[in-house]
Amino acid sequence: MRRIGIVNQKGGVGKTTTAINLAAYLARAGQRVLLVDLDPQMNATSGLGRGPLEKSIYPVLVGAAGAQEAVVHVAQGLDLLPSSPDLVGATAELVEHPGRLAEVLRPIEAAYDLILMDAPPSLGALTLNVLVASEGLIVPVQAEYYALEGLAGLMETVDRVRSSLNPSLRLLGVLITMYDPRTLLSQQVESNIRGNLGDKVFWTVIPRNVRLAEAPSYGQDIGRYAPTSSGAHAYRRLAEEVMRRVQKA
Repeated sequence: MRRIGIVNQKGGVGKTTTAINLAAYLARAGQRVLLVDLDPQMNATSGLGRGPLEKSIYPVLVGAAGAQEAVVHVAQGLDLLPSSPDLVGATAELVEHPGRLAEVLRPIEAAYDLILMDAPPSLGALTLNVLVASEGLIVPVQAEYYALEGLAGLMETVDRVRSSLNPSLRLLGVLITMYDPRTLLSQQVESNIRGNLGDKVFWTVIPRNVRLAEAPSYGQDIGRYAPTSSGAHAYRRLAEEVMRRVQKA
């Protein structure tokens, strides 16, 4: 398993935070990682201290450039295919081409151990392209009351994509984010999610952490910005868990 999509149609669940910090810790662990930012809001791009850039994934998706031309080096072992606000326009063009992202990544994927794709918070054409291009999915869910309801809708979409467009698609894991162990609600939500999904849920839980919220404004992953914070420890553990699951897949 090489291509991993990070998806949730709901915003504000820590999806991009997970994409940035998981990619960075996987690279620190010796993996060659490409992070693909498919969100027109460019949060993964800016969160890594890049952008707006002349190079982006938009011309790649519309056939005006090759993927290698748009790749930006970020750190040892970590490259980025940056986003652009122009991706809003690509949505209409991609509706009839759900496999376009998979096609453009194929010539460069052998250069990487793992390719992480950060999807926008929707179930539109860009996210569908991520689902078709992915072999595994990481689904961040916030430790809140309606977490499972949103997850059910996403998994229905995943099932449809698996049956028609990408039979190799599987769930790598559900990730509980913004967890506050001091609240009964967080504890109940975790218990509910684990009770329903069992070993599909990562053991690692991402806590609510001020440092995690601050890091993107400095264009740094949490391992650079606050390496001793609880958020940094959590994402390091998640990277280890992801590598174990990928090796078993």
